[in-house]
Amino acid sequence: MSAATTISQDKPAQLGDEARAALALRTFMAEVGVTTALHMEACVRCGLCAEACHFYVTTGDAKYTPIHKLEPFRRAYLREASPLAPLVRALGLVKQPKLAELAQWQELLYDSCTLCGRCTVACPMGIDIAELVKEARHGMFKAGLVPDRLALMDRTARLWGSTATPGEDLPDILAEVSAEHGVAIPCNLERADILVTAAPAELGEHTKALADAAKILNRIGVTWTMHQGGFDASNIGFNNGDLELQEKLTRSLIDTALKIGAKTVLLPECGHAYGAARWEAAKWYGEALPVRIIHMTEFLDELITSGQIRVKPIGDTATFHDPCQIVRRGGLEAAARRVLVALGFELIELQDHGVTGYCCGGGGGVVSNPRAAPLRQKVFELKKQQVEATGAQRFVTSCGQCRITLEMGAKQAQWNKPTESLLELVADHLAD
Repeated sequence: MSAATTISQDKPAQLGDEARAALALRTFMAEVGVTTALHMEACVRCGLCAEACHFYVTTGDAKYTPIHKLEPFRRAYLREASPLAPLVRALGLVKQPKLAELAQWQELLYDSCTLCGRCTVACPMGIDIAELVKEARHGMFKAGLVPDRLALMDRTARLWGSTATPGEDLPDILAEVSAEHGVAIPCNLERADILVTAAPAELGEHTKALADAAKILNRIGVTWTMHQGGFDASNIGFNNGDLELQEKLTRSLIDTALKIGAKTVLLPECGHAYGAARWEAAKWYGEALPVRIIHMTEFLDELITSGQIRVKPIGDTATFHDPCQIVRRGGLEAAARRVLVALGFELIELQDHGVTGYCCGGGGGVVSNPRAAPLRQKVFELKKQQVEATGAQRFVTSCGQCRITLEMGAKQAQWNKPTESLLELVADHLAD
């Protein structure tokens, strides 16, 4: 890594505007492979992605059209990597983006994109717009153009390995959760079959989710542990565009699992944890992953299907919010529904559900970005209307981050329907 790169990540303000902009553009170009180039060339400006985006649908503002969010990235591509790049530069057909312009685009890339991929599904040309936005964030991060709160979380994770707590505090936290909920939570075992990970909220406000995971794991009799060497699966680097941090956090999980002989890394109810660890981890290793990485939803489905646990039917009607990274980007649409059926729910689907479901509005770091709160609330109203239209008694999801976003929206809107965790419902209704 060059000295300039190191400075830009830690102290980008020390660089001049021109140097920061140049660094962003070089990073954009580093992302351009065959697939990215094909996507850049394929757009026909049809506008269908706009109708798929919850931010456009709820505001009607054309600037939130998904492909528009990529304009600085597109301009860099046209000048530097497109087939006609030499001619484009020579004739001055496309201006090189300046730092001030990149700064203006920060809102579009971070505040009004949750990386949900609904626009990708809608695109008739097959352009993965969400992936291109994530790639564009790599350049924005290099230039120090990350929203303040996300930048703070990035620095915290670099120091602690987690946005929630230093690893050395994990044993004490787990001891407190264990005592509060009356369940054994092993920590730092030298050998275990499963390495269990958490999302930051499970170490703070939502400790019941962590305790319920422990309850189920203890029921099936496997050897499992949490470990201070790798425990936070949320991966703020994945959202921010900080590739160096993303790799560090991913390796901490997998390398810790290998150290203790675990064959499986169990991810929490967290969508971006699934995207970062399950689908992108292999690129840090250059080969097939040495461990199995599984989301909590898959785990519950497998336990129920195999008969390792049984659940008592609840019998109410329910509707389900499909977390984007788990369902649309991750493919676990059927797994969650099998668990809901096992719980005896009569499922009443939202108008938009499964791979076409609307995002909660808080993914991709948006929920942690206070500046984006007004936009996020507009998206919540869309989700609220669809939930109410079902008439279902219960509202369930399988992502803790979605749950937090939806709870924040409900509080702001003074809506009294709680968002329930699939994991917690299973744990609360285990049959003897």
